[in-house]
Amino acid sequence: MAIALFGTGLLGGAIARRLLEGEQELWVWNRSPERCQDLIQAGARSAATAQEVAEQADWLITVLSDGPSTSALLLGDLDQQLDGRTVIQIATIGPEESQALADGVAARGGRYLEAPVLGSKPEALLGRLQLMAGGEPAVFAAAQPILTQLSEAPRRLGAVGSAMACKLALNQLIASLTHAFSLSLHLVQRSGVEVEAFMEILRGSALYAPTFDKKLERELAGDYGNPNFPTAHLRKDLALFLQATQAAGLNGDGLEGLLHLLQGSTAAGLDGLDYCALHALTAGHGAERAPR
Repeated sequence: MAIALFGTGLLGGAIARRLLEGEQELWVWNRSPERCQDLIQAGARSAATAQEVAEQADWLITVLSDGPSTSALLLGDLDQQLDGRTVIQIATIGPEESQALADGVAARGGRYLEAPVLGSKPEALLGRLQLMAGGEPAVFAAAQPILTQLSEAPRRLGAVGSAMACKLALNQLIASLTHAFSLSLHLVQRSGVEVEAFMEILRGSALYAPTFDKKLERELAGDYGNPNFPTAHLRKDLALFLQATQAAGLNGDGLEGLLHLLQGSTAAGLDGLDYCALHALTAGHGAERAPR
């Protein structure tokens, strides 16, 4: 199989490395060409334009930053290359954005499968992403040789839009759990309670989530570098979740305050850091006090 992958950032680059372990021919493209160089040295191929890269493969994988950039690539740059090709769209975007992409790809003679994933660089490199798919059963079946390289058990959840809704629901839990734990941790520390005593009680309760221990040391040390999932992406996904809940007729008012808090991460210099840098925001730190 010849595959063209567009977007070689944290997740896209790791997915590309995983695919290179298979026997497929892999072509890669990024708007910043230098971000492809390590992959080219590892065996991937590239070309000067996105169109040239797309023309080398029947399978086009997109792992870009958001819906608008994905739409600009697929329905703009690759307008003439979609006929007869299948798009696997991995970036987290809104359900309505995904449906619009599916319609646009179909109108140009292509096939479309949304395939967002839970997990990041470490899981991608090991082929252990939790992959959710939305699209036609036949497209999902045809994509199995690719999907099973990335995930031990890829799941089709339904039509286009269903997998994106599920992914946003999961990422909302990342934001909410991180926020709740951060506030609790700050309060017990400022009240003179030993952190380990608090954690022992928490671990023995139904309230415990493994993500608390996963981020505990980072939060205590203020070490938010080397992110697998940056704060800016968490903010983007929470905003998309709230848009989806509004479209579904749900009341998401309780999360508006969290979104407002995350909107302060840009001024605080936290956008490019690990999402648990939210801990600096709940402490009331301004930009001059934010860990870097």
